[in-house]
Amino acid sequence: IVLQNCHLYVSWMITLERLVEEMDPKKVHKNFRLWLTSYPSPHFPVLILQNGVKMTNEPPKGLRANMIQSYLADPISDPEFFDRCQKQPQWRRMLFGLCFLHAWLQERRKYGPLGWNIPYEFNESDLRISVRQLRLFLTMFDDVPFEALRYCFGEANYGGRVTDDKDRRCLSALLAEPISAAAIEPGFTFSSDGVYCQPGAATHEGYLESIRALPLMQLPTAFGLHENADITKDLKETRELFDAVLSTQARAGAGGGGGGEDVLDKIAEGIASKLPPAFDLDVAGANYPVQYLESMNTVLHQELIRFNRLTSVIRSSLASLRKAIRGLVVMSSDLEALGTALVQGVRPALWMKRSFPSLKPLGSYVSDLLARLAFFQGWLDNGVPTHFWISGFFFTQAFLTGSSQNYARANAIPIDHLGFDMHVLPANHDCSVAPQEGVYVHGIFLEGARFDESSAVLGESEPKVLFTKLPSLWLRPQREADIADRAHYLCPLYKTSDRRGTLSTTGHSTNFVMFLKLPRLEEQPQEHWVKRGVAALCELDD
Repeated sequence: IVLQNCHLYVSWMITLERLVEEMDPKKVHKNFRLWLTSYPSPHFPVLILQNGVKMTNEPPKGLRANMIQSYLADPISDPEFFDRCQKQPQWRRMLFGLCFLHAWLQERRKYGPLGWNIPYEFNESDLRISVRQLRLFLTMFDDVPFEALRYCFGEANYGGRVTDDKDRRCLSALLAEPISAAAIEPGFTFSSDGVYCQPGAATHEGYLESIRALPLMQLPTAFGLHENADITKDLKETRELFDAVLSTQARAGAGGGGGGEDVLDKIAEGIASKLPPAFDLDVAGANYPVQYLESMNTVLHQELIRFNRLTSVIRSSLASLRKAIRGLVVMSSDLEALGTALVQGVRPALWMKRSFPSLKPLGSYVSDLLARLAFFQGWLDNGVPTHFWISGFFFTQAFLTGSSQNYARANAIPIDHLGFDMHVLPANHDCSVAPQEGVYVHGIFLEGARFDESSAVLGESEPKVLFTKLPSLWLRPQREADIADRAHYLCPLYKTSDRRGTLSTTGHSTNFVMFLKLPRLEEQPQEHWVKRGVAALCELDD
């Protein structure tokens, strides 16, 4: 019996576990075998994993090994399939470009969010159907239908797995070169470093020899990434290793011994003592009432409510934990998990249910929270800021909408006709006076590139510098038709560095904030920065 895609039927996994557990080897036929296929899933029964023989099928590491596997797999390895296509030069060269593209897409996953926001499971079935479609299209049409091929590969075969619109943009940029008229010319280079070129081979064995001559390891430049991406990859793998080690440790909750209890109690007391009192919503409502022409008052009130909820959860959970340490209340599973998180220095899951998105460790998270609370306390005490810390908002989109709404109401313009005319401000710009239209914002970081203040355009990252601070921005609401079209890169702004989130009703990820129009050089197309994986972040992980 073969049961495929078990990860799609989570509700039946309990029944499957019971059926397997009840199987009596003495009563089951000696030739009976149960085969199960599944993607990695936390819901797959552990009992079956422990009692079964496990096999995994993963793509080989490295562009060379990946392409060799593609050429040795069906149907490319079939001589009749490889040699009988009518348009032989185009067929062979486009097939090489397609196999390179397949390896390209799979290998970008190891660079984390720089490669893909979501690590898609591109596999051999995607390549297999694409190869058959390529042969069919070349047979049916006199001229090579590049646009149709890019559509089939980018929207159906590979693109059918892509759910993030920024990843779809990246996929389109990656498809543009390997599936093009230039790519079927001898000597065409698929990478900026010039290592991966179109071979001049004429046979299947000749292509295999050309592929085997490629370097065993490849630089990030082979994928269109900056050399710093290797550091990002190594940090990602190290972090995953440490997370795996921590997850296998025995739980050291609050009851793990006298010394541990004292340390945990001091940690809880230290965090609780740093929290300021809750915001007085009545006073805030009196000083900043709801007004038609000042939407920022509504934004402020909503932010204060969210932060009060978060600080209330933190205070009550820490108080309950300290009582549980003393034996005054029962140590629940939530409190035990909270104690373990405090000892390990990670963000407690109990807090994150009410918290703003963050990937910081516990100490940095608490410091960040206190800075956000201080920002809003300064707003209450000193009036509306002239220079907003955009990273400090719980719900950043509400702040941006409030800015647009103020302009729309003041000028009697429908808000859906507006967009932001964005200007990167020089370092010596005076932000102590609020602009007549829009807002000044700061607190944004760039990953994958830097902003060259001398030329006022995007520039390549400096060696070993993974993140740079973006200068202050002037977000000026204007009619979309009136916004000047300058050479720019549509840079996605995310709340955290993992870039992924759940799909919201806006059609974007919950982690996504907005697109920033950052100026670029005319001779550097937007696709260059798309391949680089350049994005803006509201906060870093440290």
